[in-house]
Amino acid sequence: MFKEIFKMNNFLSKRINRFIFSILSGCLLFLSFPYTGSLTFLIFISLVPLLLLEDHISKFLKGKNLFLHSYLTFLIYNLGTTWWIWNASEEGMLFAVLLNSLLMSLFFQCFHVLKKVFNKISGMFFLIVTWISFEFFHYSWELSWPWLNLGNVFSITPKFIQWYEYTGVLGGTLWILVVNYFIFYLLRKVMIRQVLSKLKLTFLAVMLLLPCVFSFYVYTTYNEYHESVNVLCLQPNIDPYNEKFNTTVESQLNKLISLTENKISDSIDLVVAPETAISASVWENNFSSSSICHLFQGISKEKDVPILIGASTLKFFPVKNSNVSRKLNNQDGFYESYNSSVLFDSNILPVFMHKSKLVLGVEKIPFNTMFPWLEDLAIDLDGASGSLGTENKAKSFKSKGLSFTSTVCYESIYGEFVAEQVKSGAQFICIITNDGWWGNTPGYKQHASFASLRAIENRRAVVRSANTGISSFINQKGDVISKTKWWVEDTLTESINKNTKITFYTKYGDVLGSVSAVLLYGLVLTLLFVKVKKAIKK
Repeated sequence: MFKEIFKMNNFLSKRINRFIFSILSGCLLFLSFPYTGSLTFLIFISLVPLLLLEDHISKFLKGKNLFLHSYLTFLIYNLGTTWWIWNASEEGMLFAVLLNSLLMSLFFQCFHVLKKVFNKISGMFFLIVTWISFEFFHYSWELSWPWLNLGNVFSITPKFIQWYEYTGVLGGTLWILVVNYFIFYLLRKVMIRQVLSKLKLTFLAVMLLLPCVFSFYVYTTYNEYHESVNVLCLQPNIDPYNEKFNTTVESQLNKLISLTENKISDSIDLVVAPETAISASVWENNFSSSSICHLFQGISKEKDVPILIGASTLKFFPVKNSNVSRKLNNQDGFYESYNSSVLFDSNILPVFMHKSKLVLGVEKIPFNTMFPWLEDLAIDLDGASGSLGTENKAKSFKSKGLSFTSTVCYESIYGEFVAEQVKSGAQFICIITNDGWWGNTPGYKQHASFASLRAIENRRAVVRSANTGISSFINQKGDVISKTKWWVEDTLTESINKNTKITFYTKYGDVLGSVSAVLLYGLVLTLLFVKVKKAIKK
């Protein structure tokens, strides 16, 4: 068997063996991902079977054969890592898994076509350009879902990726692609009985180890500027299915107040409560006169401490404000719904900030600008349906000499978006979330781990307040300082350091993605020109 495997063309000429390679790549991908295997080192060989398969098909079969095999690989990857979405929405899970697998396969097919047409250029170049373009594209379009971008794999190993402050997650993707392709290249040489030179083996070792060595150096020499902030983080542990929208708002607010008053002290500089901690929809236009506002504003004034809390809010408009504005029933005017952050401060009226990166199907109907009628198909969730309103640009809160983000749940997987929040003046990052929808699955653990990536990219400490866990504090190097357990009522108090220095990534964002997208655009145009030219000659 092993001798036959080394005669790779003979081995892959059998259809069943090609499917084995497809399955192998898919399994290696999901086993390397955080909390679905967490065998991070496997990511460096995860694409090798698929690349060997692509090479064989390129030489001996029609390109359409590759699509089925790559789709199987990416279907296993998506299903193995994000099956837990089923707990929140069966349709959402199927849509996310099937569509994301399709997109990955299409971009891999694009790599295959470009490699075959421009065969005098290294295939590594085309793999890097197409895949990084895909991940970059996946940050900003209507069906955005960057959860499975390859660079996210290292979220549980922050010591290896301190250089993300320059490249962001796409730098990790680049590292993975280069190593995978070079291992594939070396294996192909071995299979045709070529002796591998020491130079090539040394190059592989350098590619694997140099980023790690540099990262360890940065990790051990990085010093945080010691200007501390004492933060109280709340985890009320309200069941999102059976309690959050089925019990009185008063009982939930009483729990928050009790947690706050039991732990607050003169040394606390900020209190952070989770997403939609104020679960009943409140009107922003007259919120300052409401009992809820008086309650939290009173605590803030009494203790002289700002309070950041998540809320479901509504806003009235006399005329239609945007494409997500909805007509009021039986009266003039329009309103918009928001997933909001509210800052209560002892000296000012409450300040609102609205979530900008929305969850598909529940908070956002894709392509609703082009096709407004799609809003009628929105999922009705606890009385609210249709797309939510958003902020026009990334912002940060400012209070009592502090400046911090309020990054709501899903927004925390968008590196460049958080960087824009930080660039607006934030000295540290606050993430407020409610991960209980997914149950006790890898989902909430993966989401919590991604916060370490944002800390490294921006060199900002992170305060993470989750309704049901994991709430945590993370330092500027991406290390988790302290955290709560899952599904317990709890509080955390920690001292973190502010930072005002701007990293390369914070300032310039996903440069790798922008460059790759421009290159791919140029390659596709060149490919079309070549095809048209050949057609004219015929």
